[in-house]
Amino acid sequence: MGESNKKLKPNGDSALKSFLSGGVGGLCAVAVGHPFDLVKVRIQTAATSTGPAPSVFGMLRKTFATEGIRGIYRGVSAPVFATSPMFAVSFWGYDMGKRIVQTVDSTSVDTNGEEEYHFTLQQLCVAGGISALPTTAIMAPSERLKCLLQLDSNSTGGTKKYNGLVDCFRKVYAEGGIRSVYKGTVATLIRDVPGTIAWFGTYEFAKKELMHIQNIDPATGALSPLAVLTAGGIAGVACWTVSIPADVLKSRFQTAPPGMYTGIMDVYRHLMKEEGPMALFKGMRPALIRAFPANAACFFGMEMSKKAFAFMD
Repeated sequence: MGESNKKLKPNGDSALKSFLSGGVGGLCAVAVGHPFDLVKVRIQTAATSTGPAPSVFGMLRKTFATEGIRGIYRGVSAPVFATSPMFAVSFWGYDMGKRIVQTVDSTSVDTNGEEEYHFTLQQLCVAGGISALPTTAIMAPSERLKCLLQLDSNSTGGTKKYNGLVDCFRKVYAEGGIRSVYKGTVATLIRDVPGTIAWFGTYEFAKKELMHIQNIDPATGALSPLAVLTAGGIAGVACWTVSIPADVLKSRFQTAPPGMYTGIMDVYRHLMKEEGPMALFKGMRPALIRAFPANAACFFGMEMSKKAFAFMD
C-alpha cells in the first residue's frame, strides 16, 4: 500500500493533542457556520407545496428581521454543547484511524522507528471514514435536538414548543426515551461515513497540492494560514457535496412526528413519490455557502491549536 514500504514511527500527533485541537476547531466552525445551517434545515424540511423555495440570503434576512440575532442562532446551544467534544472525537478518531490503517498495512516493514511512516491518500480516506464511527454517538442526538430547535416556531406568530436545549431534551426523551433522543442515528452514519472520507481526504490532498504549488517540503515546512483556510474550505465543500442527499433524509426523519416514518428508507420512498429526486438536494445552496467559511475556520482553529499544544507531542 503506498508511497513508502517502511513502517517506522507514526507521524501522527498525540491522541490528547488531536482531541483538544479538534474541539477548538469545532467551536470555530459553529461560530461561523450556524446561521447557514439553520437556513439549510428549514429549507430541507419545508414542503414544496408551501411555495417557491426562498433564497438563502432572503431567508437569513427574514429570520433576522422577525427573530433578531437570537433567531439566526436558534438551536446553536445543541451544537455548541456537543460540537467541541464531537469534533474532538472526530479528530481523535482520525488519528486512531491512521494508526489502524498503519497497523494493518501488510506491506510495511518495521525499521525500529528511524523514519516516519508515509500514508497514501487512500489510507487517509479510510482513516477519515473510521473517524465517523465514534463521532456518531455524539453527532446523532446533537443533530436531532438542533434540528428540532431550528424548526421551533419557524413562522411568524408561531408557538414555540421548546424552551431551550434542556427543555427540548426532556420533551424528546419523554416521547420515547433514549431511542427518541437517538432517532436518526443510522441516517447520521450513512451521511457521515462518506462525508468524512471526502472531508479528511480532500483536506490532505489540498494541503499536499498547495505545498507543491508553494514549493514547501511537506516533511519540514508548514502551510501559511491563508493556505490552511483554503484547504479547509475546499474540504468542507467536498464533504457537503457528498453528504447532502443523506442529510435531507436525516433532517426529515429526525424532525418528523413520532410514527410518521418507519425508517430512513420510508422517508426516501415518500420523498421520491411526493417531491421527486431533486428534493434530495434541497438545502444544497446554504450547505455549500456555509461549508467553505465554516470548515476553513474549523481546520484553521485545529491547526493553530496543534501548534499551541505542541508540547504534548
